[in-house]
Amino acid sequence: MPVGPEDYTAPRSGEPEPARCPTGFPKLQNDTFLRAARGEKTDYTPVWCMRQAGRYLPEFRETRAAQDFFATCRSPETCCELTLQPLKRFPLDAAIIFSDILVVPQALGMEVVMVPGKGPSFPTPLAEVEDLLKLRQKVDVAVELGYVFQAITLTRHKLGGKVPLIGFSGAPWTLMSYMVEGGGSNTMAKAKAWLYRHPEASHRLLALLRDVIVDYLVGQVAAGAQALQLFESHAGHLGPEQFEEFALPYIQAIAKQVKGKLQAGALPVVPMIIFAKDAHYALEQLAESGYEVVGLDWTLRPQEARARTGQHITLQGNLDPCALYAPKEKIGELVQRMLEGFGPQRYIANLGHGLYPDMSPEHVGAFVAAVHTHSRQLNKPS
Repeated sequence: MPVGPEDYTAPRSGEPEPARCPTGFPKLQNDTFLRAARGEKTDYTPVWCMRQAGRYLPEFRETRAAQDFFATCRSPETCCELTLQPLKRFPLDAAIIFSDILVVPQALGMEVVMVPGKGPSFPTPLAEVEDLLKLRQKVDVAVELGYVFQAITLTRHKLGGKVPLIGFSGAPWTLMSYMVEGGGSNTMAKAKAWLYRHPEASHRLLALLRDVIVDYLVGQVAAGAQALQLFESHAGHLGPEQFEEFALPYIQAIAKQVKGKLQAGALPVVPMIIFAKDAHYALEQLAESGYEVVGLDWTLRPQEARARTGQHITLQGNLDPCALYAPKEKIGELVQRMLEGFGPQRYIANLGHGLYPDMSPEHVGAFVAAVHTHSRQLNKPS
């Protein structure tokens, strides 16, 4: 019996997780994505796209017309509808809940608005170390982010077991950079200045974010998420030394603590994906950071990524999103080359970043079809 958003209540932050697993959901019909994430044999390569629920779809634009972005994020029914839209068009092997990484800074008490044509903006960013005191030091994720959990529970039921549902969060450094910069930035100079000038305060903020993210991700699994992705989207702004000090320890801690809390709460220990964009310098460390899957951007050759990470980790990615501007035949050729580079197993096909608003849905469909067609050929016994 499907339940509505009001039927899910997440545990309060700091309380022990309840000994319960998500129940009453439709039986999963296609587990190819989960099998690949766990390193199990698959008959073909599963595929999904970052930002697959996005503005490139006319139905997405129609649903979101004249609605505030974060008001959309706070509507479980609308998030569910947007999450399902690409699944109605394409035979994708996973859904990812429609939300935004910046709901976490909002949960900490910061105001975030989406400015048309500009992107996210923080009217009052963190300017001084003293501004950390303005943040909530304890966040009750059930209260502040319960709308995301409600959206996940509703979507699991509406999916009808068609494919698994992915939950996600931004990683601490990426969220910190937005909170200090006040929005996007080409250099992240203000945020990086904090790392050099205020290392102790930076660690305090990163630890606060880590703790909220852990509870948030555990709450997503309790709500029904079947896999989790952590987005370290701004990793490329850090050099190797800064990444090792201010990003990697928090990435590692999130995987360890989430899995520990899931086990303690008798919840499914779901596969976790780390996507650290432009962190090619840390690929080996990411492969050992406690995640089942490492997502890659398009700046790495598949063969090199496989050689550097070995056969014990699943890789995800990494077609250049702009390849989808190519003719459909060319997309097929590029996909075939990518699949051959990664190999047929321990691999999830995706783009190296999210879909862009002006992309053709037909070309997205060609990408998905090419992955399925060519990977089935690669998996045929020789």
